[in-house]
Amino acid sequence: MSGHSKWATIKRDKAKTDNARGKIFTKIGKEIAIACKNGGGDPATNPRLATVIAKAKANNMPNDNIQRSIKKATGELSSVNYEELMYEGYGPGGSAVMVELLTDNKNRAAAEIRHIFDRAGGSLGGPNSVSYLFKRTAVVTVKAKDGLSEDDVMTLALDVDADDVENDGETYTFCSDASRLNSIRDALEKQGFEIMNAEIQMVAENTMELEEQKYNSFIKMLDAFEENDDVQNVFHNVELKDEE
Repeated sequence: MSGHSKWATIKRDKAKTDNARGKIFTKIGKEIAIACKNGGGDPATNPRLATVIAKAKANNMPNDNIQRSIKKATGELSSVNYEELMYEGYGPGGSAVMVELLTDNKNRAAAEIRHIFDRAGGSLGGPNSVSYLFKRTAVVTVKAKDGLSEDDVMTLALDVDADDVENDGETYTFCSDASRLNSIRDALEKQGFEIMNAEIQMVAENTMELEEQKYNSFIKMLDAFEENDDVQNVFHNVELKDEE
């Protein structure tokens, strides 16, 4: 176990990189729709919805927006049916990339994702073309508590059965096998931590470095994915430089 988890350098979270608050709210609204579709509109009985609501509040999404999204998803208001998709492909330098989407138009999304790969000199792959290089990982982020030392946080990770933890001073992020997502989240909630995000991420088993020209093309490709409204998350196996 280490104080800086490997997955942190190989994932780009659209919610953290979008400058426009509206895009963040749109992304979270889609997540609410999927959560309600799979488990209903009551966060008390739908853990996934409860987690998304916590994420919405952490991003300062107004409660009216949250409730409106829930009503749309449960049919009280006119709704849009979103589909969860995961595309796999190859970026510059043979890098492995997985792109997670929520979209209301699968054909449009596929064409746009293919175009971004092609423009970067990469290619869209088929199912399982690169997914075998990644591991499904539970990632739970909570708000940091005052007075906890680095050793305290490491002990906490052991207590909740996490394999790794990152402490940036403002948040603690725990990661473990995907099957332990709910148990880690519940254990942290019982200890009084504010859950900011809890999700399954695709973490590369091994990472690679790219030479400068290919690296620059790779970053442009990530930026293009993140500008796409359907893209929720991008996972890859490239070592990002500190400034990224």
